[in-house]
Amino acid sequence: MHGLISGNYTMKDEGKIDKQVYLEVTNEYIDVYDYIKNRPNKKSMLSIPLVPIDSFIFKDMIFKKESLDIDITSILLKYRTSVGGLPAQLNTDLNIALYVGWRHDNYRIISKKDELEKNHQKISNMGYDFGFFFGPGTTTVNPSTTNNRQVYDYSGMIIQAGFAGFLESNVASFGLSIGYDYLLNSDRKLWIYRNKPWVGFIVGIALN
Repeated sequence: MHGLISGNYTMKDEGKIDKQVYLEVTNEYIDVYDYIKNRPNKKSMLSIPLVPIDSFIFKDMIFKKESLDIDITSILLKYRTSVGGLPAQLNTDLNIALYVGWRHDNYRIISKKDELEKNHQKISNMGYDFGFFFGPGTTTVNPSTTNNRQVYDYSGMIIQAGFAGFLESNVASFGLSIGYDYLLNSDRKLWIYRNKPWVGFIVGIALN
């Protein structure tokens, strides 16, 4: 749903005030409708062809959209600062989380001529969003991460939560996250990273 599809947008036009419009998107055209009394006008104010045509004068335009973003995410890398004499760590432990944020998309439509002097419209999309994540994962528990108060070496179950910001494409998302891990067993009181934040590289796959 984050691609350029039919719906409500803000149209940015150079030298003019931003305008609320409704786009009807098909394989061949984007029809732009302005609003009259909070309803789309029945007659389009502009029709942008998406197929090559011989003559069409068209200046670059930007359409903006805001939407709810729901992703399945994973923090591929977690950076933990030095704690209790243990050097800073870069962890790749298994984890997954549900992310919910507010997404901002900018669709720029650019007109270019090919060698046959036909006009082509190219749509480029750049998006970003910010939100929160929450989900399960694993972490290493051993003598080093418990100040030698635990003799065993094992992978403990955690719950992770935090804040993330993404740069978006149509399908995948990449960004930075800040979060905390909560160890779910009794060794949490011994674990040196208890209540210690980490910084991570996060990726996401859109669910909506």
